[in-house]
Amino acid sequence: MVGRTSFELAWRDRPQEEAAHFNPAFCGELLFRAVNEFRQRSDLSMPLPYTFVILPLVLHPVTRRALPGRADTAFASWAAENETTLSVLPDRILRLRPVTRESLLFLSQHEAIGIGPDGVIVGARPIRLSAKPSSTTDEVHEIRRAAGLLGRWLSNQGGPAAVLQTFGVRV
Repeated sequence: MVGRTSFELAWRDRPQEEAAHFNPAFCGELLFRAVNEFRQRSDLSMPLPYTFVILPLVLHPVTRRALPGRADTAFASWAAENETTLSVLPDRILRLRPVTRESLLFLSQHEAIGIGPDGVIVGARPIRLSAKPSSTTDEVHEIRRAAGLLGRWLSNQGGPAAVLQTFGVRV
């Protein structure tokens, strides 16, 4: 048990707040929103590496609020303007990697997504997304909106290597 992160613990042993915020159903919904928007914009599979930047960008309040309001914002310019905010992104991606994996597995098991050699696609049983669920908070609505925005925005970018490099992630 020594050296294990809370993400490696059984659900019953995880801190309650962490289990609530990082559960695979909620995080999976966020990933699905990004994949769905990516697919609608580009008609391509979302490269798998992109899925690992979604949660670290949308779940962190400061980073989420730094995201542009529109998907046609120049990516390199935005990244340069937000260099300080993005400087901790690679570490956050590594720390949330187990959450992303667990969420992708959850979505895949429920056939909401498919993962193939070209990336992630909407699966045979996609999640039905409503504009705004009846019981939600403004912050959760903001997180959901940001996930969709990232899907649209990333669909307008070059390959994953260039995007990840701009985010400061070594490939």
